[in-house]
Amino acid sequence: MSELLTLDGLAVPLRVLRLLAADFGHLPAPDVDLTRIYPDRLTLRFHEGLHAFEAWREALAIPPEKVTHGVQVGGFTRVLKATTDYAGAEVHLHGYTDVADAHGGAA
Repeated sequence: MSELLTLDGLAVPLRVLRLLAADFGHLPAPDVDLTRIYPDRLTLRFHEGLHAFEAWREALAIPPEKVTHGVQVGGFTRVLKATTDYAGAEVHLHGYTDVADAHGGAA
């Protein structure tokens, strides 16, 4: 039987979340994911368009060429992803928008 992870095992991403809140509290609030499977990872998700994703990408100094993109939901949802190390945690950004919105059209 494997050993259970304690809350202390998530201290790195929790500490980073606290730092991000202090340093970037003016930025749009993300959906936040922590998982016991990847205890050094913090994922920030943005579902209201890509402006919030871009604000966070710039704040975390992730170069545009490090952003990957794709589509899901049968080609209707555009997804941007980027990863960086921040204060010892692997921080993942995920941004979602309707494909029509990503091209300036109506949904």
